[in-house]
Amino acid sequence: MEKTNAEKFKLGIFVIIGLVLFVTAVYFIGNKKNMFGKTTTISALFNNVNGLQLGNNVRYAGINIGTVTTIEMLNDTVIKVEMSIENKILPHIKKDAIAAISSDGLVGNMIINIIPGKGISAPIQPNDIIQSFNKVRTEDMLKTLSVTNENAAILTSDLIKITKEISAGKGTVGLLLNDADVAQDLKETIHYLKMTSQGTTSSIENLNKIITSLNQKNNLIGVVNDTMVASKIKSIVINLEKSSKKIDLVVDNLNTTIDNAKNGKGVINYLSNDPKLVQKIDSTMININEASIRLNQNLEALKHNFFFRGYFKKQAKAKAKAKTTTK
Repeated sequence: MEKTNAEKFKLGIFVIIGLVLFVTAVYFIGNKKNMFGKTTTISALFNNVNGLQLGNNVRYAGINIGTVTTIEMLNDTVIKVEMSIENKILPHIKKDAIAAISSDGLVGNMIINIIPGKGISAPIQPNDIIQSFNKVRTEDMLKTLSVTNENAAILTSDLIKITKEISAGKGTVGLLLNDADVAQDLKETIHYLKMTSQGTTSSIENLNKIITSLNQKNNLIGVVNDTMVASKIKSIVINLEKSSKKIDLVVDNLNTTIDNAKNGKGVINYLSNDPKLVQKIDSTMININEASIRLNQNLEALKHNFFFRGYFKKQAKAKAKAKTTTK
């Protein structure tokens, strides 16, 4: 049966509309998957992709910038994930950026979030491998939680034992809580410690006052701190050192003289150890005294002599006159 023109027209309209819808869908899907834009491939290494699949989104600072293109297992602990990233976003991603696998919402698909680094680094280049952050797996979390629960049970058991012993008055804490005498002794000890602390504070204050007074000029240390006094003291010490050296020299000379006297040298030893010389000296002194007495006698005799009597009278008158003038 031959179709009419109206049916052919309707069929053509339907085909055109379907083709437009198909092209539009392909465009939107391709645009979403960056099929028609210029892209660059970068990679990240993970030890667990947590259900990540090809075509999942890649986000940077919350913006979709690409998709996952390849998931390749390199070995039993390393999985390489390649991502197709828009070229216009590439200059904003630095080499210190970190890739992490997370969920898109509570029950959404897995995505890769690229987190900006904290430092200042150069932009990434095509085919670069950026750092990755591996999330803790649920099994690991449950295993850690199990160990934590076991440790908490042990701690609780020990705490119960300690509490029972304290309640029973065992140990130092239990004795303090249950024995009134010990508690009173402790209270008195703390009181005495407080008094001692107050006394110590007072002593420290007095010590500070003494130390402060030492710097004043009305005491010895304050005088020593004076530069002029210090200079005078230094000069005195130098003079004392010089005097000490001279005294040492005199003592040495005196020791030498004494040694010479002991060894039979010098006049002192000769005078002290030669008895004949002493006798001679004694006889000489006796002769001198006798000569002096005879000289006096001769002078008296001259006074009474006729020739010298006038001279001595003149001398006596002159002495008398001098005494009168002086008075």
